[in-house]
Amino acid sequence: MPYRIRAGVPRDAAALHALERRCFADAWSEASFREALTSAWSFVLVADAADGVLGYLIGREVGGAGEVLNVAVAPEARRRRIARGLLESGIARFATRGAEEVFLEVRESNSAAQLLYADFGFRVVGQRAGYYRQPPEDALIYRLPLGGRV
Repeated sequence: MPYRIRAGVPRDAAALHALERRCFADAWSEASFREALTSAWSFVLVADAADGVLGYLIGREVGGAGEVLNVAVAPEARRRRIARGLLESGIARFATRGAEEVFLEVRESNSAAQLLYADFGFRVVGQRAGYYRQPPEDALIYRLPLGGRV
């Protein structure tokens, strides 16, 4: 399944929201996607194929610190290195925006995502009790120092 990673645009909001609802019980609203797609503080990367959106990454960078806000891949497209491609592109985008480090949260039970983040050099630096609401679960906080990557 060939795909390309591109910058998200405002017209992607409905498709991203639909994918979000398939992937997460506590989904962002379509308005939240529109805001992320148009805000100067954030960026959206979309994994796009001929038959539609396969995944996305939303990030923001403020004052030298980046944060991965959300990563999602369509259930039928998982285990095809799409999340890896999105994360690689996202880290590069953070570096070009001047971020010195990147943070993200992940469910304690999401071992597949934890392995992916560890492969990129992210390390656990904390925990947020009760961070996720649907279903309730703690989050692990990961940090990646960028160390002058560009």
